Amino acid sequence: QVHLAESGGGSVQAGGSLRLSCAPSGRTFSRYAMGWFRQAPGKEREFVAALTWTSSSTYYGDSAKGRFTISRDNANTVYLQMNSLKPEDTAVYVCAAGFLAGLKIRPRDVLYWGPGTQVTVSS
Repeated sequence: QVHLAESGGGSVQAGGSLRLSCAPSGRTFSRYAMGWFRQAPGKEREFVAALTWTSSSTYYGDSAKGRFTISRDNANTVYLQMNSLKPEDTAVYVCAAGFLAGLKIRPRDVLYWGPGTQVTVSS
């Protein structure tokens, strides 16, 4: 199995920044894309960003474009750098491993989910 360990969530004021981390363990991700989703109370789960192991391509949901950056380090930890945060970014952010479908990862194509980390942006 694959275990995804998340960190980096917390509280920040509007306009601030946070960097989320997702450290995988277990099965390798040679054929998996990695991504981030978020879910706010009372709202649907939303695709945020994805990155594939097989290329340098990155993909972003509309709410993330221009503000968030997904990346991977030498240890295969995946990061989500979030800048210019807004109150509407408040949500539980969840790391996921799965397969790309077009320009994003669909929830149905996620094989492994992290436990989630809370991000709260105050005005």
